[in-house]
Amino acid sequence: MGGTRRLLSRDYYWCSFHVTLLLFIGKQALADLRYSIPEEVKEGTVVGNVAKDLGLDRTSLNDRRSRVVSGYKDAFFEVNSDSGALQVSNKIDREELCHGSGACLMELKILVENPLEMHHVVVEITDVNDHSPIFSEKEQTFEIAEQSSPGTRFQLQAARDPDAGTNSIRTYTLTSNDHFDIEINQSDEDKIPFLVLKKSLDREQKNKHMLIVTAVDGGKPPRSGKLNVSITVLDINDNRPSFSQDTYQIDIFENTPVGTTIATVTAVDPDEGTNGEIEYSLSKTLARKIYDVFELDSLTGRIKLMADLDFEDSETFKIDVQASDKGQPPLIGRCRVIIKIKDINDNAPEIEVTSLSHTVSEDSKPGTVISLISVIDKDSGVNGKIITSMSTYIPFELKPSYKENIYSVVTKDYLDREQVSQYDITIKATDCGEPSLSTFKTVSIQISDVNDNSPHFSQSPLNFYLSENNAAGESIFSVSAKDNDVNENAAISYHIVRVNDVTSFLNVNSDNGQISALKSFDFETLKTFQFQVVATDSGSPSLSSNVTVNVFILDQNDNTPVILYPVASNGSAEGVEEISRNVNAGHLVTKVRAYDADIGYNGWLLFSLQEVTDHSLFGLDRYTGQIRTLRLFTETDEAEHRLVILVKDNGNVSLSATATVTVKVVEPKEAFAASDVKSAAKDDEDNNVTLYLIITLGSVSVLFFISIIVLIAMQCSKSTDYTSKYLQETNYDGTLCHSIQYRSGDKRYMLVGPRMSIGSTIVPGSHANTLVLPDRRITSEVS
Repeated sequence: MGGTRRLLSRDYYWCSFHVTLLLFIGKQALADLRYSIPEEVKEGTVVGNVAKDLGLDRTSLNDRRSRVVSGYKDAFFEVNSDSGALQVSNKIDREELCHGSGACLMELKILVENPLEMHHVVVEITDVNDHSPIFSEKEQTFEIAEQSSPGTRFQLQAARDPDAGTNSIRTYTLTSNDHFDIEINQSDEDKIPFLVLKKSLDREQKNKHMLIVTAVDGGKPPRSGKLNVSITVLDINDNRPSFSQDTYQIDIFENTPVGTTIATVTAVDPDEGTNGEIEYSLSKTLARKIYDVFELDSLTGRIKLMADLDFEDSETFKIDVQASDKGQPPLIGRCRVIIKIKDINDNAPEIEVTSLSHTVSEDSKPGTVISLISVIDKDSGVNGKIITSMSTYIPFELKPSYKENIYSVVTKDYLDREQVSQYDITIKATDCGEPSLSTFKTVSIQISDVNDNSPHFSQSPLNFYLSENNAAGESIFSVSAKDNDVNENAAISYHIVRVNDVTSFLNVNSDNGQISALKSFDFETLKTFQFQVVATDSGSPSLSSNVTVNVFILDQNDNTPVILYPVASNGSAEGVEEISRNVNAGHLVTKVRAYDADIGYNGWLLFSLQEVTDHSLFGLDRYTGQIRTLRLFTETDEAEHRLVILVKDNGNVSLSATATVTVKVVEPKEAFAASDVKSAAKDDEDNNVTLYLIITLGSVSVLFFISIIVLIAMQCSKSTDYTSKYLQETNYDGTLCHSIQYRSGDKRYMLVGPRMSIGSTIVPGSHANTLVLPDRRITSEVS
């Protein structure tokens, strides 16, 4: 009988070993790399060379760094960045880590950078014989009736050995004696020792036996633990309690409330009296946790839940229950209650984000890997199946890996930092439980700038107005461009395109676009010019754009009137006129002619008498410069009169010149005789003046006609309806005039001399030389 039990025990052991081996091989097949090390090795011990085994080139180790990303398990291992070797970083205690006798496997996730790759590495922690078998109590007491028949079995405490495999408990031995033997029963993975009565007891010969049970493991050298067994021989109680079942199978959900009765065990004893009264108790050889979780009512046999259950912590509990009668000695019956915990969906999925960087360049191509996402759910079955998604309407998507629950976040479209500079990607993981649980994880992705935008000016061309006689070297105006990029890609520098002589006198501040002139401009020499400014950013490669700048010189009153007649001599103008004493009132004595190089009010000349010998005799036209008699000459009037004529312009600060005309009054005969001589001289003088006037009027006319042609071309489609107020045209022909026209925005400007045409309107604040010509297009649109 004993040999048969040993054979069954051996078969059970080999069957368990094969099942464990198949599970181990199945898990190993999922791994990319597999290593094995014994527990308790020193820190720094090399487990294996990950870089070499993964086929990484040794020269690329600096670029393709590896690290362990496995939650709490990365506290035990690390990857040497120089050699690529997987090393032990902390002491490993197999018994503390695995809590079981099966294969102790640690599954690590190794992340390899550039590009991102995730590899699974399984490290088996093999056992060393570092623990001795121990009994929960140092002594066990039995009370055995003397009528007990040979073959009666008494269960002993099972020793516990945290070691696994061959280092676990292999056998039990008993000190030599005449009445008892020891037998080992294989129950699940445990070896349970039984004390077997091989010879009837005789209380009268010996009422107490002291034995020593020794538990021996299979290590080399073996370790052992001892249990003192005290046996008291009693009188007969020949029936032991028996349970209705040897094994009770109970299934409960992990969310069963504390205090719930989960099972009731029942035993009967055919004895009468105290020998048939039963008390229930838990076996003293159970794990400490069972006593914390379950409570057994000693009278009713009800098993009550005393603590919360967690399927993810323990899936099965095995409870040994014994029923003892109150006979002398008491007899004990035993059964096993197996409680299986059923999973509920009480764990939400967990999302782990592994990113090299939270920044991606805006020129990244679609399909660029941004980060790796791994999701896990501690629940099992359908409750542990996960569906992963991410926020919509963003240029990113999730790509599943060939390994379950591993994803890559990749770009699915082109990026533009100038439109969106940051994306907050929300990843959602939902399990398939009922009801389902979800977890959200937000990853912020910054879009880094590339130089894909050229500087741009707010408008082109740019028009600027500059008064003449500006101070050389001072800033006259500035240009400004903007760049939609950032940092150095938006740092703009300016320079001028040198294409003509004018641009050689201009300088631009490369940092702020301030343009300064190295010389003073003269309106009478240069009225307008054009140049180009180029704005260049500091990106690599740099981008640029240019703008055309039109500069219009505005006139200032910087020219003194020039008197053409009388003829100037030594800085003054003097002339002599002779008239007959019998001329009528209103007779034209002479005409003062003058010219001003300025335009507009600055060139509009007015004449006045500064000095005259007789105010009642001569009059001067304010606008034409004509000198006429105011009355008839009398005998008492002097024969010679001196008139000083003041000629001044209409500038804000007017400039002036003077001319002196001497009028000699002669008798009629003398005047007639002198008229022929004077006419010849006057003809020569008039010819000279006429030549000057022809040259001046010719040049002014050419410029005027060019301006008129340009004006006609610009106004050909405009209405002829004017709403402006006009300057009254004067009957003035004593000074020269000239004009120039230009446009700025919706206004058209004309710079004119003293003779202004109808349709010209003086603009207030225009320094008296700038007129606004009504825009016929605006008029036509309004109408």
